[in-house]
Amino acid sequence: MSLQIVLFEPEIPPNTGNIARLCVATNTALHLIEPLGFEITDKKLKRAGLDYWPFLNLKIWSCWKDFYKQVGYKHRLIFTSAREGIIYTKFCFQEHDCLIFGPESRGLPEVILAQSPYKVSIPMWGKVRSLNLSTAAGIILYEAYRQLHSFFSP
Repeated sequence: MSLQIVLFEPEIPPNTGNIARLCVATNTALHLIEPLGFEITDKKLKRAGLDYWPFLNLKIWSCWKDFYKQVGYKHRLIFTSAREGIIYTKFCFQEHDCLIFGPESRGLPEVILAQSPYKVSIPMWGKVRSLNLSTAAGIILYEAYRQLHSFFSP
């Protein structure tokens, strides 16, 4: 397994569905940390992920502590933030990094952000507080794979 995406308490089903499809397209594991803002059977979630759900390497965790005890301590945790961090193109990603994204309405809490020195951000110069979660996940994941030379020809 290579890179992993972790969604901490995601709130919007279509965003999570789009990220699930992104994960299948890149053979990237997806971790969802509860509470979720939707049911895993939500029609909007399933619709955004299309018919790729059987191919998704998905793990759902009851809380951050459980995720960290089983997975987090073994890998470098890369937190994303609209407010702080190194610009994602200047950050040096490594194989097996966990790319961690917070809930759409509030981002990652400070208590979580304090658990790792690795933080990345996507520059914005328009009048928005943040990018759409699935857009941000795609930007950062593809940059990480680009750096790791992980693009393969069909």
